[in-house]
Amino acid sequence: MSITIDTPTDTASLPDRIRRFPFPFRDEIYRYSANVEPANKNIDTDAGSWGKGLIDIDEFYLEELADRERILTADPSRSQVLPHMKPAAWDTVATLLPAMAEENPEIMSFEREGNHCRWHNGLQNLDIEFTIGDDDSVPGGPLRFLGTQIQDDIVLLDIRDGTMWLDAGVVSFAADWSFGFDVGMSFLEIHGPVPRVKEENIIQRAEQFLMRLQPGEQFRRTNWTMTIGRRLDTSTETYQEWGPDRGTIATDPDMPDKLHLRVEVQHLVRLPHTGTLLFLIRSYLLPLRDIAQVPTWREKFGNILAELPEDMAEYKGITRYRNAASEWLLAG
Repeated sequence: MSITIDTPTDTASLPDRIRRFPFPFRDEIYRYSANVEPANKNIDTDAGSWGKGLIDIDEFYLEELADRERILTADPSRSQVLPHMKPAAWDTVATLLPAMAEENPEIMSFEREGNHCRWHNGLQNLDIEFTIGDDDSVPGGPLRFLGTQIQDDIVLLDIRDGTMWLDAGVVSFAADWSFGFDVGMSFLEIHGPVPRVKEENIIQRAEQFLMRLQPGEQFRRTNWTMTIGRRLDTSTETYQEWGPDRGTIATDPDMPDKLHLRVEVQHLVRLPHTGTLLFLIRSYLLPLRDIAQVPTWREKFGNILAELPEDMAEYKGITRYRNAASEWLLAG
């Protein structure tokens, strides 16, 4: 079957969701790696660019925050702060809100005098005053409040006993994992099921790198998988809602519109006051049909899906449809 894909003559005609998409592949094969680089560095792609700031705000801002509110209301366990992590939660607020105001001065502002702060978010028509260290001064406490302001999921890793521990976070958009299950686990325990990383010592090297970060340093990396439908919540708790689609999407005539490349831009920040490691996870979705509008992306991703080793495809949950997706992309 021959499929004709219309491609634009120039990137300026592409919609923002494509031009700003953090396409993660440089080569035509993919293997696990740390792929860590300094944050706040603009990356040019064949469609546009991404990455110039710490907190990205796009056209899906209000929609995704409303989705998070719905998820957390239904399952409060996805927002947890162990008692010893309260100072780190406030450190996170005091780090990210000023960064957002600096990156978006036309719609946001942050003022601080001592521990008294004022935050303005024009996208939400929000003006709020609060006091650093006073959990009752913001709705739901500092980390839960921050989750109403940024699209990223938030994870805080405490560093003690020579390792890192997931001891706080707000995670509504997990990709096939459970925040509630992982709270209190070590970094190595969390990543134990990932194939190949133990043999290749990737996680141990990543942990040592992260623990050496100095207060205030900011880095980032990307990760990817695939998602059916524009659904950010593919946590293990909701598998019954999205898992069955994996078995039918390969023969669905609407596969190019339903099947999405999901890319996580993960920021790694050593908080300046507590020394806690802040792990931000911002998830982006782009359907195959949009990927096919950028010829180099279409070919590169098609080849990656075709070549990906079976154990890696199985871990990512794409075994049953990756060949169909690859064939569609490469047919263009």
